[in-house]
Amino acid sequence: MFYFIFAGVNLAGYKNNAKTTLSIVKMLILTILISAIHSISYAQTDSLAKKKIQLSKDSVDAIISYNATDSGVMLLKSKTFFLYGNAKTTYKTAQLQAGKIIFDQETQNITAFGAKDTTGNLKSKPQFKEGDLNSTNDSIFYNLQSGKGLTKNSNFQQGEIFVQAAAMKKVNPTDAFAWKARFTTCNLDEPHFAFRTNKLKIVTNKIGVSGPAFPEFEGVPMPIGIPFGIFPLNKSGGQSGLMAPAFTSSEDFGLGFEGIGYYKVINQHMDATVRANIYSYGGWNINMNSKYIQRYKYLGNFNLSLQNTRALNRNNTIADEFTGGRTYMLNWSHSMDPKAKPGTSFTANVNFGSTKYNRNLLNNSVQNFQNQISSSISYSKSWNNKYNLSVNLNHNQNNNLGLVNMSLPNINFNAITVYPFQSKDQVGAGKWYEKIGIGYNGSVQNQLSFYDSSFSIRRILDTMQWGANHSIPITLSLPSLGPVTISPSISLEEKWFGQQNIKSWNSQLQKVDTTINRGFYRATQMSFGLGTATRIFGTYKFKKGNIKAIRHEIRPTVSINYKPDMAKSYHYATQVDTSGRRYRFSKYDGNGLGGAFSEGQFGGMGFGVDNFLEMKVKDKQDTSADAFKKFKLIEGFGFNSSYNFLADSFALGGFNFYARTTLFEKLNITTSFNLDPYETDAKGFRVNKLSIDPSRLKFGSITNGGVSFSTSFTSKSKDKSKDKKSIPLDPFMTPDEQQRQLLYVRANPAEFTDFNTPWSLNLSYSFQFSKTIKPDYSGFKLQTYSTLNLTGDFSVSPKWKVGGSSYVDLSQFSVQQLSMFITREMHCWQLAINVMPIGIYRSFSITVNPKSGILRDLKINRSRTFSNSTY
Repeated sequence: MFYFIFAGVNLAGYKNNAKTTLSIVKMLILTILISAIHSISYAQTDSLAKKKIQLSKDSVDAIISYNATDSGVMLLKSKTFFLYGNAKTTYKTAQLQAGKIIFDQETQNITAFGAKDTTGNLKSKPQFKEGDLNSTNDSIFYNLQSGKGLTKNSNFQQGEIFVQAAAMKKVNPTDAFAWKARFTTCNLDEPHFAFRTNKLKIVTNKIGVSGPAFPEFEGVPMPIGIPFGIFPLNKSGGQSGLMAPAFTSSEDFGLGFEGIGYYKVINQHMDATVRANIYSYGGWNINMNSKYIQRYKYLGNFNLSLQNTRALNRNNTIADEFTGGRTYMLNWSHSMDPKAKPGTSFTANVNFGSTKYNRNLLNNSVQNFQNQISSSISYSKSWNNKYNLSVNLNHNQNNNLGLVNMSLPNINFNAITVYPFQSKDQVGAGKWYEKIGIGYNGSVQNQLSFYDSSFSIRRILDTMQWGANHSIPITLSLPSLGPVTISPSISLEEKWFGQQNIKSWNSQLQKVDTTINRGFYRATQMSFGLGTATRIFGTYKFKKGNIKAIRHEIRPTVSINYKPDMAKSYHYATQVDTSGRRYRFSKYDGNGLGGAFSEGQFGGMGFGVDNFLEMKVKDKQDTSADAFKKFKLIEGFGFNSSYNFLADSFALGGFNFYARTTLFEKLNITTSFNLDPYETDAKGFRVNKLSIDPSRLKFGSITNGGVSFSTSFTSKSKDKSKDKKSIPLDPFMTPDEQQRQLLYVRANPAEFTDFNTPWSLNLSYSFQFSKTIKPDYSGFKLQTYSTLNLTGDFSVSPKWKVGGSSYVDLSQFSVQQLSMFITREMHCWQLAINVMPIGIYRSFSITVNPKSGILRDLKINRSRTFSNSTY
């Protein structure tokens, strides 16, 4: 029950007397009116005698809501209000809860104390909350008008930050000073770590600034300190500031600081970050990054890295003490919001730099083995979805060879299929000729190549090539003949080239020479086709057992094609070795723009069969009678080939076999190979004789193929309610930034360990092989590639986890990269040990850092890096 006391008279004693209670209510109303008249005065404001209400100086500017479980006392003479027993008050956005609250209307002071039990011991403390700010104190003194206050033995929380202070003085609504404070992100009463300081200034929702501070772990002070500290109190919002470095040591690069830099907020749409690595042997790395964003218009990211590698020389054959060089890398990503300009888009993903940049990066095993770099800039425009234009600038480079290829610009234009014979006022299905459609596809390509070690404008111009392609497809849509669909087509195509490559035998040097003739050249081709396709279904049902049925779907395709020989004029035969062997070439081979059309006429058929196999089994987790679930046994397997009735030799085309499936919803398998049905001579060249003998299970020779599979196994989570630790995603993060973040996670797996999953294993294997002609045309050689990737981790205990990853090149029987990690969960801290014993750079690092994102730069780091001379 709630009790009111006016001027020392207890009203609860009259609660059972109706007449007395009525008189008390009247007295209460009269008292409130007198108090209201005392607090309000009236003044004349203009000649019209309008009246303006003025509030007295001791009135509050907002409603105060309050309640208490024990009693409330109001002293009218002193204008003081008391609340007893779990008292709660709400003023604007602030909430106060205490055992006893005193409000002095005259001075606008609020005083709050805790509650004691019958033995005199403290059982509760005053608690104050405003926004994400929470505090628990022994006592609170606060003035509503000035915003000033004083708290004793305060425990203050804002966001992820916890502050414990012997006394805290609030000088205005945003600033406060603490005395004998302890600063931490650990939420325990006795935190695992903290910074102790005698003086601390706190700016709400911004920063905390301290004088000399000393860290302590488990209550034990450390013998080292900092002269001052600046601690962020809020992760949100952009704030400029310095970025702390990490110390590193390498016998190849010397001692160094990594990651020292500065972050600058330019405006609400753009920021900039500059970070640097500095090493004692003279090497350095500077990274300049800027992110820009305009909602509903565009977003992007620009990054420029300059690297001066200066490493200790371990090669005794070179006299220089240090080796290295200067490299660079430019990254730019940009995307345009589709809503900004419908029908128009512009995107960019540029990655251009020195071919040795990735190889010289420290502590990044993923980028060390990234030998391919590519870029693309694309602009597209659509006119009412009838005509489409795209302009692309592409680039790719091979870091092993140092070869850079650039295509700029590539222009593509196409017009959708139109039906010139179709009536504008067509009713019904229409005539067959009204379904004749004509389209257009055109493209222009420009390409240049150079080696970055011998870059010059003249050499670039010598390698420049251009070409164009025009295609006019003519189609006819016919109705299906039952389950069979028929699709006739006619295609007219023409290519333009800017050069011819003529190969000839050099009898003096005993090799093949190539002569380049520049000019304007044309190549034309025409083809006719008629394609048919259908689907055949078969189901085998089981009467007993858990298997209900197996469903087989067959998708055969047959096409009839004719292509006249319009390419004979630019094909020729040339001697390729000392034995007099002759090989046929096209004048447009090797131009890098798609090549010319194949020679010879084709009048034949193409055929193929695709299969799909599915099984329906009883669902053991569902007890209902009709509970079944489907499993894909084989998602696709089949072959395709062709036969040329007009060819005088090699009429039967090669067979392409393929298969793909996912077994037990875990194992992904993909395989394919090409089978040549003709025999070969001693050097591997084809002979016009079929190599098919079913009795000997001989069906030709395999020219290329491969198989790959991948699988992952993960144990059940300890607590399914906890989400797996993953990479934090920003909806406005550019693809380039996402890729950089992914590379960081791969390089530092210990910092992203999921302790909720006891163990996990990921495995992938790939094997590829192909027969390629030797550079001197003396025969063929077999090239194989076999790689194995392993990643996994397991929990040694609930707080310890061990894991690693490895990349093995089985074709060379060598481990290219091996990394391992050990991590320890320590409540508010995390220990991470990363070791890379095998790789371009061998390294290890030990890092102890808080989990809080606010203090992510506050870490203890020890790392060493060594180069591997075998790479």
